[in-house]
Order: sequence, then C-alpha cells, then structure tokens
Amino acid sequence: MSTAKTPHGVPLGGMEPQVAEGKVLWHFTMSLDGFVAGPGHSMDWMAGASFRPGLVEEYAATTGAVLGGRDGWDARPDPGGIYGGAWQGPLFVLTHHPEDAKPAPGVTFLSCDVAEAVRIGLAAAAGKNLEVFSPTIGRQLLRIGLIDEIDLHIAPVLLGDGIRLFDDPGGSPVRLALANGDDPGATVNVRYRPLATG
Repeated sequence: MSTAKTPHGVPLGGMEPQVAEGKVLWHFTMSLDGFVAGPGHSMDWMAGASFRPGLVEEYAATTGAVLGGRDGWDARPDPGGIYGGAWQGPLFVLTHHPEDAKPAPGVTFLSCDVAEAVRIGLAAAAGKNLEVFSPTIGRQLLRIGLIDEIDLHIAPVLLGDGIRLFDDPGGSPVRLALANGDDPGATVNVRYRPLATG
C-alpha cells in the first residue's frame, strides 16, 4: 500500500504506516487535552476532523480483533461502526456482567481478567493486531506490561470534559519511548490556532 509522503520522505501525519504484527495496540483519536470521548462516551466532537488519506483503510487492514469495555459498548452497541464499517472481525467486550449484555453478531462478551482477554483476542486476531478501544482496559494492560504500542491521533479540539485516555490519580508516571523519530525521549511539538467562534 503506498502512503503519501512529505517532500522529506516522511509519511503525512509524521508516522510510518501501521503494520499487522500481532501487537496489542492501544489506539484512539484524542483531543488535545487528553480526552478520547466526551461525556457519556459522545463522539460528536470528532466532526470536522480530517485524517491523512488511507488512514482508516490502513488500520482496518492491520486489525485482526478489537477489545473494548462494557461502557463503550453500551454507549454505541454497533460493531459495524468500527472504522466507519471498513473493518469486520471479532469484537470482544470485557464486562463483569455478561449475562445482561444484549447479544450481537460477531460480538463475544468476556468475563475474565484483562490478561486472559488479551490472550483470547490475540488468538482471534490470527497474526494481525489486537486493538484496545478502552481507556480502563488499556490502563490495566499498561500496568501489567501487555501494551505493545500506544497509537494516538490528536484532534484539534479542547473538550474540557469526558473520558480521559489515562486517568490514574495517585499513580506513578508511566515513561514512554517515542516510536517515530531518532530520539525516543523527544517531546512532540504541535501548533494550533483557536478558530473564531460565534
């Protein structure tokens, strides 16, 4: 698959294309202030955000299975909405109460620990990536060393409220290594201008 590049040879968006390597991938579009969903898991704040050409198809092609949480599923119980319908595959929803979950084709409700959920999801992904679409599950997996990569698309919006990617009051900082670039400790620079309102 070809990817559009800048004049310096870097893919538009600043990162190499995602590849299917059997990774556990914590993947979200996130607001500049760290929210991955608005209040009540709303996603209307993403309206008007643009992505580089081919991005959705890239992730749809490299994703073998998806692992999400019950709150997100209850807010949007439609597996056909993943990547705008471009992806189809096994979806696992981790819940303490699978007995009261409404069944849906292609959806398996799991009641187990997060490590077992990852084992099940990776087996179903069949060599492609397992994408984690839950802040809570992702945080737990990060603590036990089961996240291979955190992949974020930062949208040009400040939400101010909602569901944070990583919320761990009283916890210790989690150090990360930047995967794109020569310096794994480098900060990422972004520059935005407020749009006129009214």
